[in-house]
Amino acid sequence: MATPPAGPRRPIFPGSQLFTDVVCLSHLRWDFVFQRPQHLMTRWARSHRVFFVEEPIDSEGPARLDVHTRQQGVQVVVPRFPLSIARPDAASLQAQLLRRFFERNHISDYLLWYYTPMAVEFTREMTPRAVVYDCMDELSAFAGAPAEIPLRERELLRRAQVVFTGGLALYEHKRNCHENVHPFPSSVDVAHFARARVRQADPADQRYIPHPRLGFFGVIDERLDVRLLARLAALRPHWQLVMIGPTVKIDPAVLPRAANIHYLGPKRYDELPAYLAGWDVALLPFARNEATRFISPTKTPEYLAAGKPVVSTSIRDVVRPYGARGLARIADTAEGFAAAIELAMAEDPIERQRDADAFLTQTSWDGTWTRMHRLVLAAVSQSEPLAVDRDVVSEPGVA
Repeated sequence: MATPPAGPRRPIFPGSQLFTDVVCLSHLRWDFVFQRPQHLMTRWARSHRVFFVEEPIDSEGPARLDVHTRQQGVQVVVPRFPLSIARPDAASLQAQLLRRFFERNHISDYLLWYYTPMAVEFTREMTPRAVVYDCMDELSAFAGAPAEIPLRERELLRRAQVVFTGGLALYEHKRNCHENVHPFPSSVDVAHFARARVRQADPADQRYIPHPRLGFFGVIDERLDVRLLARLAALRPHWQLVMIGPTVKIDPAVLPRAANIHYLGPKRYDELPAYLAGWDVALLPFARNEATRFISPTKTPEYLAAGKPVVSTSIRDVVRPYGARGLARIADTAEGFAAAIELAMAEDPIERQRDADAFLTQTSWDGTWTRMHRLVLAAVSQSEPLAVDRDVVSEPGVA
């Protein structure tokens, strides 16, 4: 097992010395899709040691933690042990592994940053400087979500000093659950995606797909409106639908198949601009269901930064602000979606891009992290390291 450096980096932000390390507890894997957790944790790693703790992976042999170094020196910690063991035993084992890991790596003055409430099960005994809950999604609404998520979230909210939400709709849903809740909708690295505005060679697997190309990148799961996609492909057989991303939590057999639908699989974050450069319109073909009720798609500002017109279904955090400001066209039927795409392809790109660029000056991951950083430091400076809450531990129904 690789051992991270024992000492902290030199603090470069005022107040950073209030704690040495950031321990992030995530349901998302670091190498899956580069999104909100990766953007924020790589920025924390500029001034702190960052340990990104993933969910366990089933493995033979003795229980262990594998550690891998990723961007900006982030240490990705992957528990490996038999997942067949009962949940209370699994939580106890993971807590024991992390306790030893903390001791070996001198992690004693730290911030706990949660993306999943389920991590409460193995972190109750920890005594961080403070707790941050970055609620980027309503996980309880996702396919296959543990039934215990609402209970664990209530417990996490009692311990958290500050709560962030991944969008405005989710903020409106959570703002009465905690006294210190702040909305942070999806942001963007404009310079990264602006590379798509420059003419460049198509990637090999997209090179021979004809135009017009209508593209989507992201996780392909229960949030995708498969009926809309199938109907759109049938209505406009000369349009090519390019779908980029991993397929998870749904049977690939349910995905519509047609000569003009192209599933290119997952791509690295640094490959996305090259694919976007070859698209005519960027799509957000999300279903309207419980899983999409509170989402704030990160790809919306990324599409705009790439210089592409955007057509979306009526996801609340796309309708407001993007639809309201004329930065995205909104439609929910296949016929309406097709009409919106035709308008997008016929519009003046110079005027659209000018409006999009003016909007994008207000958002960046650097700016988002800076505002979060201030709120975290304010919360930490007003709190003492947390003690174990024995009343919470003994609460009926809490393992």
